[in-house]
Amino acid sequence: MKLSTRSRYGVRFMLDLALNRGDGPVLMKDLAKRQGLSEKYLGNLVPPLKAAGFVQSVRGARGGYLLSKDPSEITLNDIVRILEGGLCLVGCVENPGVCDRSSSCIARGIWDEASRSVSQTLRGITLESMARRYGSQAEVDCSF
Repeated sequence: MKLSTRSRYGVRFMLDLALNRGDGPVLMKDLAKRQGLSEKYLGNLVPPLKAAGFVQSVRGARGGYLLSKDPSEITLNDIVRILEGGLCLVGCVENPGVCDRSSSCIARGIWDEASRSVSQTLRGITLESMARRYGSQAEVDCSF
């Protein structure tokens, strides 16, 4: 399994907002520069995150983006689910109708278990805990 660029960049976007929380709205151009990412690409991530109530935009000269929730309330699972539409290793786990063998397939149960395990792990990691991890590694490695 491989997460898409959309999820990976979305996590970086959200983590940057968490790390800069308390400094006012974050300008997209500044965030994009810090992360070495395309401002245009990041702009495509905002609407679903905003619709889910995780990000808010502030207009005006001092405008930018802010987290709408406390970083302790936003998990990696939330971000991936919003940006990927779910986190399921194979389609038949969520929709058994896509495969004729779903009802008798031994592997389907394993894929379901693995998908739930990945989701559970990501539910246990909040933006707050990621920011703490980043802070403890900042002197060693500034990239994320």
